[in-house]
Amino acid sequence: MTDISPPIRRIHLAGLAIVFIVGIFLRLPWGLFVPGAPLHFAASLHPQAAFKGAGLDEVLYRTYVEALSNGGIASYPDMVEGYIGAQQKREGALLPPQRFLYVFTAHVWNTAFGCGAGEALRQVSACFSMLTLGLTTIFAWRLRGASWALGTTALMAVAPTQLHMSQHGLIDGFFAFWALLCLWLLWETLNSPGDRRWLLAYALAVALLVITKENSFFACVAFVALILVNRWLRFGTVTLDLVLTAVVGPMLGVVILVFLSGGLGNFITTYQLLVSKASQMSYAISTGDGPWHRYLVDLLLVSPVVLVLAIGGIFRLDGKKKPELFLSIFVATSYLLMCNVKYGMNLRYANMWDMPLRFLAFGTLVLLTAPLRRYRNAVLVAAVAAICAIELRQYVTLAVQYPLYELVPEDLLRALHILK
Repeated sequence: MTDISPPIRRIHLAGLAIVFIVGIFLRLPWGLFVPGAPLHFAASLHPQAAFKGAGLDEVLYRTYVEALSNGGIASYPDMVEGYIGAQQKREGALLPPQRFLYVFTAHVWNTAFGCGAGEALRQVSACFSMLTLGLTTIFAWRLRGASWALGTTALMAVAPTQLHMSQHGLIDGFFAFWALLCLWLLWETLNSPGDRRWLLAYALAVALLVITKENSFFACVAFVALILVNRWLRFGTVTLDLVLTAVVGPMLGVVILVFLSGGLGNFITTYQLLVSKASQMSYAISTGDGPWHRYLVDLLLVSPVVLVLAIGGIFRLDGKKKPELFLSIFVATSYLLMCNVKYGMNLRYANMWDMPLRFLAFGTLVLLTAPLRRYRNAVLVAAVAAICAIELRQYVTLAVQYPLYELVPEDLLRALHILK
């Protein structure tokens, strides 16, 4: 499916252009539509999120960005020590300043554009959601060709969780970009064992993932699982260099965090406090727990059609469907870890599954339309368009008509009028 005649490729490129225009427009941060802004004329068309405040996490990120702007990177150990002092006095957990890459990127953005720390965070989230859309196209194209790239990207363009993260100064959409980049680079490394450029890129991407958020642990374990099962599933070739890279990449990220923390002691103390205090928060206790299928329920509420199609695709996997197996094992392994974190479940953390789920969902549509032959392409396009309309409607219901902020079951149920 990767060898496409020029006329078909032009159609794909035209379709991708339309998808990107729509996807980028939907991801524009609401701050651009305030009165007097250059894009104010588009406010009537943009499905702006009803919640325009800032939660505790956003306030803390803003504080870290402002502190970095005032003191520079050299002040980072002082920020960490200040966090330790404040966290020791609180019952609940505060997010740590070691989520460095997001804070630093917002600092650079604010320095470049002077939009303020809070707006810089929102614009960085929006920008990286757009980059995730582009990365989806590249990854899907490399996995299955132009048709799959177009279908998967179309479904990602209107993914409710992706759109939601693009409108708030939260780290999870930003983290999803780096996790997806690492996953793509691992695939390329497995399939180009003699090319050290992919190895270097993969190592650097994993290091950047580690200095983005502590959830990188779940993704890194999933990457290791993919390398291990390659012995039987044969996604590509595992070399000694890749095994060493799988160790060096995360360790490089940890070394950077230790340096930024001002020493190993501060680094360890920070995460000990985060883990111990997180389990004491009344909000986390009331919203962050649940059975192992909690994420499935949340995904079913937000993207029901995509989830059903993706699960259907998983049940039809065989040894010939290497890309689908690769993505499924990544989701399954990280899911297994994430669903066992007590008081630590939130659909925001599942943003890194958005592309794999939509790739699997599109694959199911391809299988279902295969018998139609002559009308297959028309029906497939119509089906993708219908699902995109449903996804966009879900986002409007959740975030525009209802002021959804946290992606927790109670709020999702109320937004969908299941709970009154």
